[in-house]
Amino acid sequence: MSQNNGDDTQGVVFDELEGNAKPASASGEDAPVSNKSAEDLEAVFDVPVQISAVLGHTKMHISDLLQLDAGVVMELDRKIGEAIDIYVNDRLVARGEVVLVEEKLGVTMTEIIKSDK
Repeated sequence: MSQNNGDDTQGVVFDELEGNAKPASASGEDAPVSNKSAEDLEAVFDVPVQISAVLGHTKMHISDLLQLDAGVVMELDRKIGEAIDIYVNDRLVARGEVVLVEEKLGVTMTEIIKSDK
């Protein structure tokens, strides 16, 4: 897929984040592939993002919420072993499984969700 704005400038098409960028010529033909790497993204490495792993959801009345106490078990809408949702900056990006890593909880990504944007 090439980008052509009708002028004589060249656009860059990003097929994947892994760095398989193809410079596009003004005529719409694809130019040779240039090798891109993670170093090309170095400018954004220090940008903070919020990552959330959502185990499930539930609904309850405020009166029930106010009665919650330590040790109360809330039933969620997911079953044991069902994939959890992984969000980056409130955008669903993956699904995964909860794992135990040296007595701490972690998440293994099992499916990457590709955006339609």
